[in-house]
Amino acid sequence: MPRWRAVVLDLDDTLYPEAAYVRSGFRAVAARAQETLGVPAGEAEAELVALFEQGVRGDTFDRWLASRGLDGEATVGDLVAAYRAHAPDIDPFPDAAPLLGRLRADGSAVGLLSDGDPAVQGAKLDALGLRDAFDAIVITGELGEDAGKPSPRGYEEVLQRLGDTAPGESVYVSDNPAKDFLGARRAGMRSIRVRRPGGIYAALEPETPEHAPDAETADLEGVPRALDEL
Repeated sequence: MPRWRAVVLDLDDTLYPEAAYVRSGFRAVAARAQETLGVPAGEAEAELVALFEQGVRGDTFDRWLASRGLDGEATVGDLVAAYRAHAPDIDPFPDAAPLLGRLRADGSAVGLLSDGDPAVQGAKLDALGLRDAFDAIVITGELGEDAGKPSPRGYEEVLQRLGDTAPGESVYVSDNPAKDFLGARRAGMRSIRVRRPGGIYAALEPETPEHAPDAETADLEGVPRALDEL
């Protein structure tokens, strides 16, 4: 029996580079903008990427449309829909599949817990080809509006789907100290931060000790050692 009966992983920027999904979505949005707004797709994509690289988050399309004098709620909604519905062009980190296989080989149940819309996150999983690597998958959007991290609901749900695994025998592996590790702690789980250089949240420090992980590694290759050391 392994020391950790269950290891649950996050998706975005843990198993694949989230920036790659963003750029994939921007290409779809740029194609839509050319079709409906007459803006050359190459220009639109370059301008959207530039905003992202400047740190713009959440209102990217609003800002971009305003810079073009094309702002409007309906137009923003159309671009958001194109972004969410696109077929992602993404690949897992090279160390993702080896880790998932090793966890299974070591006898741990392997789960996935991610925030987001089930359809959007599901499309990512399909593009990555990782569905079969997990014994249980929970996207918090399927549980209701208040289930997103750091709520413990998603953590509790994935452990239940992993055979009612005890929280004290389970570890959550993720990247975002704003919510991921606080949620794991509230659910009674231990946690490991994957602080990959260049990750979207790599420079973000925990707001409080409760937001901090129990261990940290620079990549997924270091997860087995971190598990042993917990």
